[in-house]
Amino acid sequence: MTRAETEYETAPSGGAAEGDAEAALSVSAAMGMAKDALESVVVRLVGEVSEVNDKPGYKAVYFTVKDEKASLPCMMWMNRYRAAGVPLTVGALVEMTGRFSLYAAKGRMNFDVFSIALAGEGQLRLQVANLARELEAAGLMDAARKRPLPAYPQTIGLVTSPRGAAVHDVLRTLRRRYPLARILFAGVPVEGPGAANALVDGLAKVVFSGAEVVLLVRGGGSFEDLMPFNDRRLARTIAACPVPVITGIGHEPDTSIADMVADVRASTPTAAAEAVAPAVEQITARLDALAARLHNAQQRRLDQLGLRLERVASLPVFREPQRLFDAEALALDDLAGRLTSALPAALREDGQRLQQAHRALERLGPSLCGPARQRTAEAQRRLLYQGEALPERFRAAVALSAARLHDLSPLTVLSRGYAIARTEGGVVVRSTTQVTSGDPLSVTVADGAIKCTVDEVQPDPAQS
Repeated sequence: MTRAETEYETAPSGGAAEGDAEAALSVSAAMGMAKDALESVVVRLVGEVSEVNDKPGYKAVYFTVKDEKASLPCMMWMNRYRAAGVPLTVGALVEMTGRFSLYAAKGRMNFDVFSIALAGEGQLRLQVANLARELEAAGLMDAARKRPLPAYPQTIGLVTSPRGAAVHDVLRTLRRRYPLARILFAGVPVEGPGAANALVDGLAKVVFSGAEVVLLVRGGGSFEDLMPFNDRRLARTIAACPVPVITGIGHEPDTSIADMVADVRASTPTAAAEAVAPAVEQITARLDALAARLHNAQQRRLDQLGLRLERVASLPVFREPQRLFDAEALALDDLAGRLTSALPAALREDGQRLQQAHRALERLGPSLCGPARQRTAEAQRRLLYQGEALPERFRAAVALSAARLHDLSPLTVLSRGYAIARTEGGVVVRSTTQVTSGDPLSVTVADGAIKCTVDEVQPDPAQS
């Protein structure tokens, strides 16, 4: 018993109306009673984390939860905290089960937490965080996997709600900055049940229709409103999309799973449209810069070629081109001189040989031509003999053929008193049907022709 307790027990009642007053408790005893009373009660409560202290080496994590009217210091042993798997951050809404605990030495009350979980939106954020870790481990968020955007896309896909402000912001930005592009629009719900599946279908449709890049956007909203963009299937569809995907979901602080796996994440729908659509002024400036670079490059190239041409033109071979053939010209002159001196001697030698051959031929000529001359004379005599006898075999046949031809000649027939009648066109009249009364005729006789006219045609009844 402490000194204070002894004094309390021996002190007078101080004016109590009946009997002895109850003995006063020491501070330790009072704190012990309070500790026993508090630790016997297990409660479940919800609060917002306002501060966290989990320094390395601590055996427990210390934090404070609060609501609109009160705050409560809490502690949770480190093994329980790690097993719960809930990262404590300032502002998170948590649901805890535990009991009050009193630290008598300092007179402080803590809430000893047995279990903890995120509450409301906090639970959704935990699910999103777990999915993000899973997809990151699968490599869907690797920077090396993400593709660059096309510099000047001709066809842009747009997947968003047809009734929100985001679609108007995007279309207005695209018309202003890059009116050359064709827009493929898929109007889908962006919140509520079935929104995630609708977003997946919208992506597939614009890509199938030929989009070179896709804008996946929506306006701002609560964390629950943005949950369709934290869908696992949508994330894998974006990662597997054959064309780059740009997201502009919510406002600047909002980050969804779709943002993490997209090729480019923009802070707002308007920023997403600006990322995919170069401004006309930028295109013009780039074209001007490229034209200037091309002009400068070509000018440098021409200057270099001009210098090279000047160097080549200054070479001796081009200033005195005849020097190319100096050696050949000398050799040609030498050969010409040798030929000039050699030709007369060669001609004289050839003339002498020719004269010698002529004299030899004159000596040998009679002996060479005699037999041939005799053979030629004999052949001539034989040909003359045969030539005189050759026509005799055909002379009689020719005379017989001439006689037959004479007999068949129309002139011979005419000489015997016959005549040949011809029409005005020179056709021989062989039948009375060829002429009619009044037709002119030409009658050929042995010594000329008679012009006459047909008076009457008398057919032969026997011939009819």
